[in-house]
Amino acid sequence: MELHFLGTGAGMPSKERNTSAIALKLLEERGTIWLFDCGEATQHQILHTSIKPRKIEKIFITHLHGDHVFGLPGLLSSRSFLGGEDTLTIYGPAGLKSWIEATLALTGTHLTYPIDYVEVTEGIVFEDEQLVVRAMPLAHVITCYGYRIEQKPLLGELLVEKALALGVPKGPLLGKLKQGHDVVLETGETIYSANVTAPVKEGFVVTILGDTKLCDNAIRLAEKADIVVHEATFDAETAHLAASYGHATNVEAATVAKEAHAKNLILNHISARFLPNDIAKLLQQARAVFPSTYIANDYAQFELRNKEFKHLE
Repeated sequence: MELHFLGTGAGMPSKERNTSAIALKLLEERGTIWLFDCGEATQHQILHTSIKPRKIEKIFITHLHGDHVFGLPGLLSSRSFLGGEDTLTIYGPAGLKSWIEATLALTGTHLTYPIDYVEVTEGIVFEDEQLVVRAMPLAHVITCYGYRIEQKPLLGELLVEKALALGVPKGPLLGKLKQGHDVVLETGETIYSANVTAPVKEGFVVTILGDTKLCDNAIRLAEKADIVVHEATFDAETAHLAASYGHATNVEAATVAKEAHAKNLILNHISARFLPNDIAKLLQQARAVFPSTYIANDYAQFELRNKEFKHLE
């Protein structure tokens, strides 16, 4: 699993940062990409990456402020031009569907693929055999959600040599054992999957929070997460502005990660008031509270493989 940050700015694009968009690359897990928010010019940002719009399977929108949604019409149209045919599912607050459909209709945009809309409320918004996504409302100036993506436990590796030594022939029975099923040999002997497979592996947990001031739900969503992505629109010196605008400081984001016993924190949604020379100070303030903190720049990539976290940039 990888996180690829396409836009990490707040409010409006700047020379250093585009508006919000994060790609969760699940290419190894399911061959697709999930997008979280889609600020203005997200499709332009994608042009500088290896991401293929037709690979985007789901889009999760945290809230309906422009810096999180204005890139949707262009991306949806380009996905069509670029050969997208598979259904795209879009998750977001009430009103998102009507805005998208009105925009497409008024601009005469015809898509080559269907869109399924899921109106987000608190609770599980998606679940299959691999993943479950939970949403909870945050504390912004309009309805805004955070998302917790949990990978279900992974089956342990098949101990092939051990299975063969117990008389399991090469072929379909090995596959059944790998999938966790016990099998019966022609001799009548039962071979138990648990005896020929490694222990089940714990899946990853990634929490992606929308705009929010410090709140309990952010901590709940981030509980023991491998990665927490949290906005840091303000810093310790501008904390007096944060709550009134429904935003958080870098220190408050670090506090969320600390209280949630998370493993890694990535700060994004950085105000344009902070110039490149300010980033080291922002990071230092946050790390004083939660040492495993990183600040994402546009195009930054972070990898989580076998529970090991790595900053690829």
